[in-house]
Amino acid sequence: MSHELTLQELAEFSANFNADPKNQVIARAAARSGVLEASYNERVAGRLTRVFSTELPTDNVTNQKQSGRCWLFSTLNILRHDFGAKHKAKNFTLSQSYNFFWDKLERANLFYEKVIETADKPLDDREVRSYFDFAGHDGGQWHMAISLVKKYGVVPSYVMPESFNTSATAGLASALADKERKDALALRRLAQAGDQEGLEKARKTFLNEIYRMVAIAVGEPPKTFDLEYRDDDKNYHLEKNLTPVSFFNKYFDVDLDDYVVLTNAPDHEYGKLYHLGAEDNVEGGSPILFLNVPMEYLEQAAVAQLKDGEAVWFGNDVLRQMDRKTGYLDTDLYKLEDLFDVDLSLSKADRLATGVGEVSHAMTLVGVDEDKGDIRQWKVENSWGDKSGEKGFFVMSHNWFTEYVYEVVVHKKYLTKDQQELLSSTPVELAPWDSLA
Repeated sequence: MSHELTLQELAEFSANFNADPKNQVIARAAARSGVLEASYNERVAGRLTRVFSTELPTDNVTNQKQSGRCWLFSTLNILRHDFGAKHKAKNFTLSQSYNFFWDKLERANLFYEKVIETADKPLDDREVRSYFDFAGHDGGQWHMAISLVKKYGVVPSYVMPESFNTSATAGLASALADKERKDALALRRLAQAGDQEGLEKARKTFLNEIYRMVAIAVGEPPKTFDLEYRDDDKNYHLEKNLTPVSFFNKYFDVDLDDYVVLTNAPDHEYGKLYHLGAEDNVEGGSPILFLNVPMEYLEQAAVAQLKDGEAVWFGNDVLRQMDRKTGYLDTDLYKLEDLFDVDLSLSKADRLATGVGEVSHAMTLVGVDEDKGDIRQWKVENSWGDKSGEKGFFVMSHNWFTEYVYEVVVHKKYLTKDQQELLSSTPVELAPWDSLA
């Protein structure tokens, strides 16, 4: 049944608003400083102490700048902490530009494959549109990052440093999206005509052109390099003529396949393994898998891994109840319900189901504070540089963790026996537009 707003209703709404003198006071404050500042809860600072019962040795932070590469930064932060602990070099950093280059090539290759597979569907088909929308995109997942590391290795940051186009990716992303979508139309026509020879020739030509575009914007990745650094005791180290893969295999004692993404998505059935095949970025790489479990299992596994001296990758909705300047993450940080005198609450399941909630960012857990087994707060290493938070580190209340954290990456040894058995089950395939995408 349709409803048209009437002048009588609008007059009634205005009268109700002006009947309470407090509304005018609140409106003046909100209009002058913005609704977030006007609803800011200063009492949060009193309970987020930045003191942690378990804390990993960390110092410098990284900066993704104007890019969507948080998933890659967080993964490489996990690896650099592993290197730092084993080789006593806590400020050693890895190059995000290097793996970013290969991601653009691999992602284009998979995009072309999806386009060919769905060539018999119309352009306005929801699946086809999802692939087109993702072309040129910077966002990613844990498994996308480790697929790149397993295939191409890693290099120190000085070997392939950040450039303008890795720090501010919008220009390159737009050009790649235009190029890939144009190519997709040609590939669809060839596939529809059954021209297999022309299809393969066109795909190779298009990938060669993508390589040229990324090489111009980012620079070609090194094939070999010399590892050179001083450790925390000022001892000098030099090893010449390493490849990125040999460097990773020799200096990083970690089997990336042993790690699992535990997710808490209450809009999906618990105790299930899910696969987001639409975003797999490397042909033959690690599939994007989520093991969906209640929140307490994410908490327990993350704490156990931190206590064993290892950082934790986690996916979250960082723009919710966050202050960039202080680095506070707390569910009571902005009292918007009090400001507007309305109920804004949604369950975690409802936020995911309606698109209000999403995994918008990835960061790294490097500490936790417990009081007799109860979690109070978490120390978070972000990738927004040292001007945000306290020298780049954020402090997160446990309530925020419960509400706005959706994924943690932990070693499978921290899972229960039943959860480990689920890892070998046939995963449920997720649609490209799923809330976990």
